[in-house]
Amino acid sequence: MITKQDKNKVRKKRHVRVRAKLSGTAIRPRLNVYRSNKNIYAQLIDDENGVTLVSASTLDKELNIESAGNVEAAHKVGELVAKRAAEKGFNKVVFDRGGYLYHGRVKALADAARENGLEF
Repeated sequence: MITKQDKNKVRKKRHVRVRAKLSGTAIRPRLNVYRSNKNIYAQLIDDENGVTLVSASTLDKELNIESAGNVEAAHKVGELVAKRAAEKGFNKVVFDRGGYLYHGRVKALADAARENGLEF
């Protein structure tokens, strides 16, 4: 009998491969993306010290998002994380797509972050 592969298990394997090659520093933190069915989350992480420097998600009150699981919401989160990063003095980051395909919500978040001043 053929069994269906667990998509999240495959994503995690892909994420481990990507994470072996990149990490964030205090000068150039890692922009990590996590995507669930209902929400999307973004964090700037300094892997050397193990600290989250900036975070944003569709759950933030200041965004006032009605439907959080779509491309428009991801775009707003990208804008917010870029704005918060600029306030803390970060303009260059390493993009970590979290094993997700660079498409849809992940791409919208990345494009919005780039438009608002983050370089990666």
